Amino acid sequence: MQVITKLSRRLPGSLVLLVTVCVAAQQITQQQPTQRPRRVNGSEQTTEAKKTPPASASDEVDEGDVVRVETQLVSVPAVVTDSAGRPLSGLKPDNFRLIEDGQPQTITNFGTTDTPFEIALLLDTSGSTRDDVALIRAAANSFIEALRPGDRVGVVAFNQANTVQSPIAVVEVLSELTSDRESLRTAIDNLGASQGTPYYDGLEKVADSIFRDPPKDDVKGRRAIVALTDGVDSSSNSDFTNAKIKLARAGIACYFIQVNTEDFVEDRLMKDCQDDGMLALSQRQIQRYRELFFPKAKAENFDSFCQMGPFERMSISRALYMLARKEMNDLARTSGGRSFEAATLADARAAFTRVAADIGTLYSLGYYPTNKARDGKFRSIKLEVRGLKDKAQIRARDGYYAPKQ
Repeated sequence: MQVITKLSRRLPGSLVLLVTVCVAAQQITQQQPTQRPRRVNGSEQTTEAKKTPPASASDEVDEGDVVRVETQLVSVPAVVTDSAGRPLSGLKPDNFRLIEDGQPQTITNFGTTDTPFEIALLLDTSGSTRDDVALIRAAANSFIEALRPGDRVGVVAFNQANTVQSPIAVVEVLSELTSDRESLRTAIDNLGASQGTPYYDGLEKVADSIFRDPPKDDVKGRRAIVALTDGVDSSSNSDFTNAKIKLARAGIACYFIQVNTEDFVEDRLMKDCQDDGMLALSQRQIQRYRELFFPKAKAENFDSFCQMGPFERMSISRALYMLARKEMNDLARTSGGRSFEAATLADARAAFTRVAADIGTLYSLGYYPTNKARDGKFRSIKLEVRGLKDKAQIRARDGYYAPKQ
């Protein structure tokens, strides 16, 4: 959560790292119905044409996104673990049973855990001290080193831009997608810091810039975003709804790791406005709070932070933190991702390791729905694993919206 400090002082130790790994879940991609090859365990296999409807359009369908298509390939990323929580690798298409609205579906595309990923790394350094940025660099580099050689990474971060009026927080692309580890380390070394948190703008930048081009065949359904932030936006031009739609259209699933700074922030929000250690909520944060929680209230009643009492400030802060967690958990759940929590930057580094391991165990399954109705309704997805000795647990997306006439 980025707040405004008096006389533009930076907030030491305030960084809340949220590692958002959005693993690609490409929902609808252009498919030719005749003998399309699929890659299984590094080899190519073909699927029968009669199992796929004729393709006459190309587009994507994702959670919350409705588009017009004649043929839709729905992609379902999934992580399978045993009863002890250990990831299971080496599974085949026959090990999976995919059900949509109670009806079994034919799996026509299958990506193994060996298939490469494309990952956008979003690093929130807002309010960070020099020591904080150093820890972020170390954590980000360790994450990149934990990935596989074929994985490609892009780096996005916040920085301070000086304008005629005043400095503003901006989103910068430090590196496009690349597998060159030395280039990525250079990009991470160029991390700056900002006195604002354009978090939603950062999510949109990932969809609009890092993943602007359609994925190649070998990474369909396997794209990711890793964002370090507490998820409490203070300065974006965009909002959560727009950011979520763009991530959905790009076919991205999200992982979150949250480092909690709520207590640290609240302590300083309670200070008098004349205190040098005081923190103030930005006007955009206050107005977002009003619009979401008290939409009928007059805007002028929320104009001045310093005129608010301590309990009102605390109430707004807690509501914004709760909202951020809800939004991040929602993105993780609907996209087949995962949320993590960390108390310190050191914990966040350990969470990076868990995220990298999780990415390396994710399968991608694709199917053409038997229900061809273009009704715009939500369709639930249930994925089951069979043929295993031990009981397995599955984490996968829970559904999508059908096209609409």
